[in-house]
Amino acid sequence: MMAAAMAFGAVAATTVAAAAAAPVRRAPVGDQPPYPYADCLAAAKKNHETPAHAKWHCDELVKKGWIKPPKK
Repeated sequence: MMAAAMAFGAVAATTVAAAAAAPVRRAPVGDQPPYPYADCLAAAKKNHETPAHAKWHCDELVKKGWIKPPKK
C-alpha cells in the first residue's frame, strides 16, 4: 500500500512538473472580446435581426463587456 502511494506521488509530481514546463498558448489578440461594434451589427444582420433589435442586442453585449462601445 505504501509503495502504491509513493508511486502515485512520483507520477503526480512528474505530471505537475511537465505541466509547468509546457508553454502557454494564447489566442491572437483580434480573436478575443471585446469585439468591434460594427462586427456585432454585421453578425446580427446575418442572423436576420431587425436593425432595432440588432442595436438593442449589441448594446446589451456592450454592457456585458463582449463588444466595444460604438464610435461616435
